Amino acid sequence: MYKASDRRYVDMKYNRCGRSGLLLPMISLGLWQNFGGVNQFENSRAMLRRAFDLGITHFDLANNYGPPAGSAELTFGQVLKEDFKPWRDEMVISTKAGYDMWPGPYGSWGSNKYLTASLDQSLQRMGLDYVDIFYHHRPDPATPLEETMGALDRMVRQGKALYVGISNYRPAEAERAIGMLRSLGTPCLIHQPRYSMLDRWVEEGLLDLLETEGVGAIAFSPLGKGMLTNRYLDGIPADSRAGGPSVFLRPEDLTDALLEKIRRLHDIAGVRGQSLAQMALAWVLHEPRITSVLIGASRVSQIEDCVAALVNLAFDEAELAEIESILA
Repeated sequence: MYKASDRRYVDMKYNRCGRSGLLLPMISLGLWQNFGGVNQFENSRAMLRRAFDLGITHFDLANNYGPPAGSAELTFGQVLKEDFKPWRDEMVISTKAGYDMWPGPYGSWGSNKYLTASLDQSLQRMGLDYVDIFYHHRPDPATPLEETMGALDRMVRQGKALYVGISNYRPAEAERAIGMLRSLGTPCLIHQPRYSMLDRWVEEGLLDLLETEGVGAIAFSPLGKGMLTNRYLDGIPADSRAGGPSVFLRPEDLTDALLEKIRRLHDIAGVRGQSLAQMALAWVLHEPRITSVLIGASRVSQIEDCVAALVNLAFDEAELAEIESILA
């Protein structure tokens, strides 16, 4: 029988999400990979338990997470039923819809029909009456934004979601979406963009917009698809993401110049008493407009290592300048 640790709130730090009343942990757990039907259930369960014991109260899913699609929500639903049920009100559970989920013209993008059906399916898979946050996962160039944002508004009014958010929206798209949601009376709580030392597009207007609008930001891929770890310091291991058939990280992405940058960043992290992954997370969290970072994991020790980044979030001016010179 699982019993949550009495110390789960001792070391975790929490940030207010935009101008809302909701606090999110600085480290949140994403279930994109390693929680699906192809993975060992007991390992997935152990990671979820340990995350909550460390104060990670926010668990981020999407309809198509797995593999296969939908199976991460089934896994989380089983753990919620068997282990987490007494603590449901201490958790922020989010899911998303926008990418391909089922065949045919109604299983992707941003129509009212797709978003409504998708959230109903997600709630069923997880055994929930509502999710805390429901996101539109990506902009839909073919569906009027009014329809997509109207669907999000209705999810809240129907009690299926407490808050709504957007993901992968560029500044101009985000500004329109945020304005529409506000006019409907359902403010946009949060934006989920990709952000890391190696991918800084959000600094070109998006973070300024979110600050002005009072919208939170949760960064996914803060470790640069795993490149900002010790995994590639000595080349590309055969059993790594870049060494396998991944479409998300290819061997040619890891150029000699990039690997040299990664090694130099690793040296700075060592002086700080951190792993490269810990420093990479601390660097993202050093940006005051970032509410939380979303980590992925394949084993418990990776979650523990990421949470340990919170021990040292401060950077002096010399460190920041040296990091900038490396990333330039």
